Amino acid sequence: MERFETHGRERQDDYGWLRAGNWQEVFRDTAVLDPAIRAHLEAENAYHDAIMAPLAPLREALIAEMRGRIKEDDSSVPAPDGPFAYGMSYETGAEYPRFVRRPRNGDDASETVILDGQKEAAARSYFSLGGVAHSPDHAWLAWSHDDKGSEFYAISVRDLATGEDIGERIENTSGSAVWAGRSKGFFYTRLDGNHRPSRVYYHRLGTDPADDALIYEETDTGFFMGVGKTQSGEFVVIHIHDHETSEAWLIPASNPAAEPRLLAERETGVEYDVDEAEGTLYILTNAGGARDFKIVTAPTDSSRSSEWTDYVPHEDGRLILGHMVLKAHLVWLERRDGLPRIVVKRLSDGAEHVVAFDEEAYSLGLSGTYEFDTTLIRFTYSSLTTPTQTFDYDVETRERTLLKTQEVPSGHNPEDYVTRRIFARAADGEMVPVSLLYRRDTPLDGTAPLMLYGYGAYGIAIPAAFNTNCLSLVDRGFIWAIAHIRGGKDKGFAWYEAGRREYKENTFSDFIAVADHLVAERYTRYDRIVAQGGSAGGMLMGAVANIAPEKFGAVIAVVPFVDVLATMLDDTLPLTPPEWPEWGNPLASPADYDRIAGYSPYDNVEAKAYPPMLVLAGLTDPRVTYWEPAKWVAKLRAVKTDANPVLLHTNMDAGHGGASGRFNRLDEVATIYAFSLMVTEKA
Repeated sequence: MERFETHGRERQDDYGWLRAGNWQEVFRDTAVLDPAIRAHLEAENAYHDAIMAPLAPLREALIAEMRGRIKEDDSSVPAPDGPFAYGMSYETGAEYPRFVRRPRNGDDASETVILDGQKEAAARSYFSLGGVAHSPDHAWLAWSHDDKGSEFYAISVRDLATGEDIGERIENTSGSAVWAGRSKGFFYTRLDGNHRPSRVYYHRLGTDPADDALIYEETDTGFFMGVGKTQSGEFVVIHIHDHETSEAWLIPASNPAAEPRLLAERETGVEYDVDEAEGTLYILTNAGGARDFKIVTAPTDSSRSSEWTDYVPHEDGRLILGHMVLKAHLVWLERRDGLPRIVVKRLSDGAEHVVAFDEEAYSLGLSGTYEFDTTLIRFTYSSLTTPTQTFDYDVETRERTLLKTQEVPSGHNPEDYVTRRIFARAADGEMVPVSLLYRRDTPLDGTAPLMLYGYGAYGIAIPAAFNTNCLSLVDRGFIWAIAHIRGGKDKGFAWYEAGRREYKENTFSDFIAVADHLVAERYTRYDRIVAQGGSAGGMLMGAVANIAPEKFGAVIAVVPFVDVLATMLDDTLPLTPPEWPEWGNPLASPADYDRIAGYSPYDNVEAKAYPPMLVLAGLTDPRVTYWEPAKWVAKLRAVKTDANPVLLHTNMDAGHGGASGRFNRLDEVATIYAFSLMVTEKA
């Protein structure tokens, strides 16, 4: 038992021994994990496997169904860039994609494989591709991979003339590489021993990575850092940010040796993101009280926000999510009334138009383009019933060209399904959007089982997107529901603010209110609701299980962030300092300590009945460390008063994202679905 005191508050941790003291080393080499901890995790895995063993035939059937909906030899529509077009494809049976290119107007026969993910993954128990970036002169490919699941990516450089890597491998990076304008080298971010992106380097081709030039070092452990490039290719951009504040430094892409120039000094609570066209910066920002964001302009030599001029003014309730600038057009993705749409503004005369859609609930993604001097953009559209469609859109002529519709080899008839968007009244009167999917023949009399998914953190909105996997539940009579609760930006930035820090408990009460509404409207019953969430959504699962366990038939928590208080008190962990703006800083503030202690799932487990639970974790997860779910499950099992199963499975070869590979990950999904069917007596 471990005892701690902070701000005069005492707490004890009976299961603190599960936290490996050498966790940094474990991320790189799992063989160094303490044998006692390994034995505990393996015993939990064995118990999970024993309980789930009778469901093996069902799991196999689910995997076969879900795999049958995946086009095995799928491919993207190549995107043009100068003399070439770049894309991605899969060979039949392959877990990992191939990256390909062809002459700009070439066909499949003219295609060349420039990186074969399946080949690179051979003989590795885990493999994840990071960034894949071709150089501006199309001669080189910088690509990265992680073979532990710990998200330490190694960057390699490939000569596209020979198809071979040149041996200049850079370890411990965040995975992305941004080429300088003359294709002589690239910028990248290196991770420190605590898995934080603290330094930006420039690597010149043909030199030893040990001699790479340090371009910028961020000394504040509370900030993330990354590197990007403007759409025009004129500037490399060093992005520095936490969850509420940002800063950018510009480097001319044609002169990588130039000193980075600050665009605007960081100011707490002010965020901004920059793009450029024809000597003008276009900056997306919430400066000046624009809480749903606006777009301003500035000269390229600007160094302070006082030089910014409003170009797309702020509108309350119209959240601008992201923007890009072509040579003659500004394009942005916005959300109004909880639904996304694309807006185009011609730079020469300010004329605007909207690319909109008609379904009640849908997902829209702005894919952009490699090119700058173009009128074509690419976007994807789907809904809970409509497979993903990929379009090219001419922002000048407004012509929309359907390039591809997602194929479902085993068949899919959208008319067999219903998608709806309803609203549940929260405890304080706010209306919480809920997206629903079910078969037309599903009885809406309260008897249907229902999967209720929630996240509610970091301003992330959960899209009502097409998901072939969930059809395996829906076709067995489940209703699939997404609760668009506070903490996300589903209804604007205010929706996010109302679900973080001192308002965090709104996230939990919103989710419970959605469950209440679905029962009141006779979609389901409490004992038929399976609640699911992952990561910060796993914290949501732990919280609602403590607050209202009687309102859920089962709870599924994937890599759940449940030991919130201890994690936010440990400033050595990778994400703790950057997360303080999201949750509060219990090290510095007694009020933050008390608030987090009041809802942290691990700290609030009580001697009462809990529903059946399935908990999934990853040993090398740098975001939610494996010991959080392990400690939580151990405490639940010791304290709860019911006989319902609590199952923990830790993937000993993976991290936050679970199993790698497009088919391997179906095993985890099948486990979740089989458990759901079991607890709702559909198995």
